[in-house]
Amino acid sequence: MSADGAASPDGAPRAALQAEDIRAGYGAGDIIHGVSVLAASGQVAAIVGPNGSGKSTLLKALAGVLRPSSGRVLAGGRDITGMPPEEIARAGVGYVPQVDDVFGPLTVRENLEMGGYLLSAREVGPRVERVLRVFPRLGQMLTRRAARLSGGERKMLAMGRVLMLEPAVFLLDEPTANLAPKLAAELLSEHVRALAENGAAVLIVEQRARAALGIADHAYVLGGGQVLMAGTPAELSASSGFTESFLGGGRDRSRG
Repeated sequence: MSADGAASPDGAPRAALQAEDIRAGYGAGDIIHGVSVLAASGQVAAIVGPNGSGKSTLLKALAGVLRPSSGRVLAGGRDITGMPPEEIARAGVGYVPQVDDVFGPLTVRENLEMGGYLLSAREVGPRVERVLRVFPRLGQMLTRRAARLSGGERKMLAMGRVLMLEPAVFLLDEPTANLAPKLAAELLSEHVRALAENGAAVLIVEQRARAALGIADHAYVLGGGQVLMAGTPAELSASSGFTESFLGGGRDRSRG
């Protein structure tokens, strides 16, 4: 499915988000060099690779936190390159950063309501209810302050805040960072997949390569600010170079 619900003539999903030849960085130098990725509606695209490979920089460039020095970003066919984050959110792209993703002093309900900042007052309540249908566990803690949530609960809330605007695309930056393996697996398999199953395109940066491949429909491997490999999880797992470099011949070593 595409961002507007249509499929391409050959039945393949159309891109809800497409980045073409993106270069971006901090100050005078680029960290990513000519990166192209695609996220389709109803699917999860994973970006894996070692620390320092440019994964988070790429997501920031797509979300408008960084302005690309060249290339372009399309959301639903619309060119959003270089737009400020608020305009990119209006264009249907939601971004969940790795840190500072919730407001600690506010309750879960207040955080969700803050996530609906572009909505009219009458839309906020019904939208909260829709978010709780996707993340029902949040409904059990609506009056709890976000600072008192566990790491996994905070990530659910962070995704719920972005879901308030019902974006066509989710950009998730290392949602399992600092979570125990069991909680990380649950967050990915249950909650990240739920976003795609509800029709959104999900582009996720993840250090846990094996876990990311377990939920992804497509994956990109970044190294040195460039795409080194791309394909389905099965295709990448069948590559000896990928297996040795990122799965450690059976052990997930990608956190290094």
